[in-house]
Amino acid sequence: MRESDEHLNVLRTLVEGAERGEPMVVATIVRTRGSTPRKEGARMVVGADGRVRAGTVGGGCGEGEVLEAAARTLSDGQSRTVRVDLTEDLLTLSPAVCGGIMEIRVERA
Repeated sequence: MRESDEHLNVLRTLVEGAERGEPMVVATIVRTRGSTPRKEGARMVVGADGRVRAGTVGGGCGEGEVLEAAARTLSDGQSRTVRVDLTEDLLTLSPAVCGGIMEIRVERA
C-alpha cells in the first residue's frame, strides 16, 4: 500500500470510529534513530477491542509494546510515549532486528 493510501485509510478509520462513538487510540511514530521498519509520521489505529484497525508502526514485538500501551491508554485516557528499542538483540542475527530506536506517541483519538 502506498504511504498516501495508508494515511487516508488511517483517517477514514478514525472518522468512521468517531461517527460510531467507538473509543480508539492512534499511535504515531514521532522520532526514529538508526534503522527502523517505519519512519516518523507512520500511524496505527487501535480499536476498543485492542485490535489494529488501520496502519502499522512496524509489526513484531515493537508493535506489541505499542498495543499494550494502547490498552492502557484506552483504560485510563492518558497519553504516553513508548520507546521501542530494536538494537537490544543485534547479536541474535535475527532478520527481524532493525538496529534502531523509535519513539511512538499513543493518544486517545
